[in-house]
Amino acid sequence: MPVAFASCSIGSPKHTLHQKIEAITQNKFTGIELSFPDLISYANQHFGREIAEDDYPSLCEAATLVRHLCESHNLQILVLQPFSNFEGHPRDSPAREDAFARARGWIRIMEAAGTKMLQVGSSDTPDDAMTADRDMLAADLAELADMLAEHGFRLAYENWCWATRAPRWRDVWDIVQRTNRSNVGLCLDTFQTAGGEWGDPTTEDGRAAGWERYTTSLKDLAGTVPADRIFFVQISDAYPMQPPLDAAPDPETGLRPRGRWSHDYRPLPYDGGYLPIRQFVEAVLATGYRGWWSIEVFDSRAGEKYGGDLFKFAAKARESYRKLMGDAMLSEAVSGAGLWLGAYSGKRSTTAAARLRP
Repeated sequence: MPVAFASCSIGSPKHTLHQKIEAITQNKFTGIELSFPDLISYANQHFGREIAEDDYPSLCEAATLVRHLCESHNLQILVLQPFSNFEGHPRDSPAREDAFARARGWIRIMEAAGTKMLQVGSSDTPDDAMTADRDMLAADLAELADMLAEHGFRLAYENWCWATRAPRWRDVWDIVQRTNRSNVGLCLDTFQTAGGEWGDPTTEDGRAAGWERYTTSLKDLAGTVPADRIFFVQISDAYPMQPPLDAAPDPETGLRPRGRWSHDYRPLPYDGGYLPIRQFVEAVLATGYRGWWSIEVFDSRAGEKYGGDLFKFAAKARESYRKLMGDAMLSEAVSGAGLWLGAYSGKRSTTAAARLRP
């Protein structure tokens, strides 16, 4: 299965996109998620000035250069990300007009970069600023999908576990089906599901209320989501928070606890985290999915652990990916018969008693 690395997940602001690409390719990753902030930084460096987020002619020129850089390293730009706070704005509102203007600009960037997929995160705008009507959310995404389809592009919709309207995989899958568009599918994420349904950074034991339902949720994912509607899967874990995070939104950023957790405390698998992510991988494999996987971590402790060495960090990421996949497949050899889903009842997994079938 092909493996990518999100450009936003390696290095620090002092590292250039070129340096990140060198570390990623040397460790045998074959794709990259191109992060919009990294594109901005690359454009700033190229032009020698600050490039605005809506300066699309300059960003497209920079994206063309990034495309050539990736091609010279035999690296595919899997997706442009993260396109956020798009769907659900009131009709005829300035916010909705801005969202579609951004969409048109990002599509131009995708053309320049040579990528065919846009990642859209489920909106995390305040509840009173967006609709709760899933048909309307789906209508916005369908309109965006039609814009993308004109260029042969796809839309990967991801649940963000702190989102206001679609925080779980079931939510985004329901909305994806309502779009009735074949070029709309899922971006699944180990952290967003395990951290949203099983984990909780505000509790003493790190578990969410109703965490026991996580296994059932994964069985449902394996049994209801067709493999061809999963466009790619992101991998990360999460640190247990001691002391727990405050349950109130951050007064400076407005981020909810899981948003803060996501922003700074998502390490590589087997690198200090505690979420039951192997079980999530098993469930995805049980759908029959064999497409792209991608490392997307946000680890504020990586600098001290790896000393700013991008190559060492990328090597650890590759090692973590291989171990995670090996452990998931060794739960039972993946075959037409299915595989076992580990029931997670504590800080470590135990052998399951229920077989999943694709």
